[in-house]
Amino acid sequence: MQTQTDNRPNVAVVLAAGTGSRMQADRPKQYLTLGGRMVVEHSIEAFERHADISETVIVVAAGHIEEMRQLTRRRGWQKVRHILPGGTDRSGSSLAAIRAYTGRTVNLLFHDAARPLVTQHTITAVCRALREYPAACAALPAVDTMAEIHNGCISRIPPRERMVHLQTPQGFRAETIARAYGMALADPDFRATDDCGVMTRYLPEEKIKYVEGSARAVKLTFASDTDRLEKLLLQPE
Repeated sequence: MQTQTDNRPNVAVVLAAGTGSRMQADRPKQYLTLGGRMVVEHSIEAFERHADISETVIVVAAGHIEEMRQLTRRRGWQKVRHILPGGTDRSGSSLAAIRAYTGRTVNLLFHDAARPLVTQHTITAVCRALREYPAACAALPAVDTMAEIHNGCISRIPPRERMVHLQTPQGFRAETIARAYGMALADPDFRATDDCGVMTRYLPEEKIKYVEGSARAVKLTFASDTDRLEKLLLQPE
């Protein structure tokens, strides 16, 4: 539900524990080079330079913790407070950050490391929305008509004007997303999804404010995405 203005600190959670199997690369996609730096570096630095972000958490696979510690020291990132081992899936990695902030009155902004070109404007929009809403998510309006399928056949076509493509950051008041995940973990039918999916399923009464994302926030998923990101990197926000 919408509440009065809340100006708590904002903590960026950069989720970088995935394997990126669809890239078919030798290393996880967040460690590939883009514009002379690793993909994950671009994501971290976007939050490092944003005035509304107080702290940053980086969640990585256990085998990459020391590498990330060394990278943090080399780059001189001042906002990085925790480098945490991730879970076996996206939800497990989000939970690692949620547990690290148990009892603290903060907002948590979860961001896919594989979206290296998140804009300062988008981060600002999510942070501002969290002053009035318990959750906020960057998204872009759907351009194509979307359809639901059932047993291999199209079963429903929702109105396109009501559809959006979710991006990140997805931001939440820490106690709200912790409550949603607590309910999810108690559900034997829970299946891993993104953080907004957990909220809409287990706390449907809580509003998630939509804020417009950016066409620059392309997610590196396939090898073909690299060329597109390289071109976008050369363009100003």
